[in-house]
Amino acid sequence: MHRLLITGAGGNVGKKLRDRLAGFADILRLSDIVDLGEAGEGEEIVLCDLADLDAVIDLVDGVDGIIHLGGASVENTFEYILNANIRGTYNIFEAARKTGKPRILFASSIHAVGFHPREKRLDDDTPFRPDCLYGVSKCFGESLASYYYDKFDIESAVVRIGSCEFEPVDRRMLATWLSPEDFVQMIKDIFNAPRLANTMLYGASANKEQWWDNSHAAFIGWTPQDSSEQFRKKLEASTPKPTWNDPNVVLQGGRFATAGHFEDEN
Repeated sequence: MHRLLITGAGGNVGKKLRDRLAGFADILRLSDIVDLGEAGEGEEIVLCDLADLDAVIDLVDGVDGIIHLGGASVENTFEYILNANIRGTYNIFEAARKTGKPRILFASSIHAVGFHPREKRLDDDTPFRPDCLYGVSKCFGESLASYYYDKFDIESAVVRIGSCEFEPVDRRMLATWLSPEDFVQMIKDIFNAPRLANTMLYGASANKEQWWDNSHAAFIGWTPQDSSEQFRKKLEASTPKPTWNDPNVVLQGGRFATAGHFEDEN
């Protein structure tokens, strides 16, 4: 791969990928609306507002693949979500259609299905049950990926990321944790696969607690290596055990599902 674009490169996940993907492509084109510092060897930095279609077309032109992380990563007002996540994601797919149809990894979220109960094992046939406006925007992005593949042959991987952190910070993350190293390997497998079509994957490491089924995407060849189990004793010693009927335990979206409507609180 000659040039790989990462949108949202200044965000929590984007920062983790920047160094770890060095050398995977000849050039990493890094984009955000925040200062990304100086470009390192093999890097290009392009500040871009994803709500500006013309700017996004220029951003996408000449790339061989896109990791689309850009946009709001937590709940916000509808107007903010509209520009950052809905209009911005549309612009990425539309720019890809106009500039060579590069393969796209769309960073979705478990919050697109967060109202499903914890005891239900989710797979690629699981219907949307968003737990917040942020989750609604991810449902929109997943639908865009389907539309642009069916109509325009733009291959994409939709990754419903659980919790991509250096280590889990609460008990829920013992199930949802995705190590940065496992995510990087997933990215490499996605862009190296001879055929991708439009495939959804759940982003979680090989944790002891398993809520999600990726067997439908086995053809990509991704096999996570890390497990949150190494952090269990530490978390159980430092955090209280929740009750079985705590809403944050019952629902897969956790606190996102149990929070009030953002528009009413802000």
